Amino acid sequence: MTQPRDNRTRRPTRGKYIPKRKVCFFCRDKVLYIDYKDPAKLRPYISDRGKISPRRKSGACAKHQRALAIAIKRARHLALLPFVAAQVRKTGVTS
Repeated sequence: MTQPRDNRTRRPTRGKYIPKRKVCFFCRDKVLYIDYKDPAKLRPYISDRGKISPRRKSGACAKHQRALAIAIKRARHLALLPFVAAQVRKTGVTS
């Protein structure tokens, strides 16, 4: 016959970690158009290496992430944002 388990000897287990869901900044503020001429708004969505941050990090929805990527690429072509990290070090502009 099996003996009943004693719950006092077991270690308490932690619950499963459920991260807080990020809300799209652009949906929340009802932004209709992401302007490529405003690098200050685009800079938080670029890493220190000059890469566009992914959706899971930026918290943008799919629709706004696509528009954000296009705006960042347009700003890069107009030299408003850096393409690579060397330009960030050279100009001294940080995010």
